[in-house]
Amino acid sequence: MTHQMLPASPLVLGAMSFGTRIDEDTSFALLDRFVERGGVWIDTADCYSFWDSPTGHGGASEAVLGRWFAARPEVREQVRLSTKLGAEPLWPGSWPDRRAGLSTRAIRDAVAGSLDRLGIDHIDLLWLHQEDRSVPIEETVEALAELTSENTVRRVGASNHPAWRVERARAHAKKIGSLPIDAFQLNSTYLRARPGTQLPGVVHRFGALHDEQRDYATEHGIEVWAYTPLLSGAYDNPDKTIAEVYDHPGNTQRLAVLDEIAGERGVQRGQIVLAWLLAHGIRPILGGSKLHQLETAMDAAALTLAPEEVAAMDAPA
Repeated sequence: MTHQMLPASPLVLGAMSFGTRIDEDTSFALLDRFVERGGVWIDTADCYSFWDSPTGHGGASEAVLGRWFAARPEVREQVRLSTKLGAEPLWPGSWPDRRAGLSTRAIRDAVAGSLDRLGIDHIDLLWLHQEDRSVPIEETVEALAELTSENTVRRVGASNHPAWRVERARAHAKKIGSLPIDAFQLNSTYLRARPGTQLPGVVHRFGALHDEQRDYATEHGIEVWAYTPLLSGAYDNPDKTIAEVYDHPGNTQRLAVLDEIAGERGVQRGQIVLAWLLAHGIRPILGGSKLHQLETAMDAAALTLAPEEVAAMDAPA
């Protein structure tokens, strides 16, 4: 694997299916190529992918990444690893009613398990995977404060949380002098779903990025990561259809603008979507399983949309 210095890519490689739907050899090939092309951030979770695992538990993705780190010891200094906790089923089939949650003990145990599977000594960004209202958010923050103070965790983020819970967490972190949450991970793409609809692939009540969360993130300098930004390939794969929740006049206009810009530039619609997200300061997470999908997405990061193109894409309601 070559390691020439390239500009750091703003894209994130999602490792959700590593070790389950994506075999280890393919996982290693995707990871190697991602790093070769300047990739920095890799995203996983301790519960990935319990729904595809014969054990009914997660851990396969982290274990594959751990073996990759062990086989490529030089890459640990080049990449940043983010993982999530809180959503692992307590026993097979118990999710979502019985999951690990965000208590002090659950956080400690989850981080110890992740570090062991990954074979690393610290986590660059630890996400609260989904909220846990059975535990005071202050308890969760204090558990995270212990981990950040000892440098086991370098940054903390919140995935699938409403902004008001994040605000409470950040206020308590400030009160006790610990590192506050500085990143959101939510579902976001170019098309807008009809209000009140359930987005495909979003199983969390507060999983989709809304204007209020985006406004909060902008106001407080919180980084935003987007999962499922390409609608699982539906923008360009003729075998996949765009979900019915996106079928409304505003999106008809948005798709027309997207078609026009992609056609003028001679690139795929999904590449323009990634470029548009990046133009808005949103970091897309790539979930593809094939090398050519990775290459296409990495190419998109080099596209810079003109201000008038961004404005045209923003215009339809």
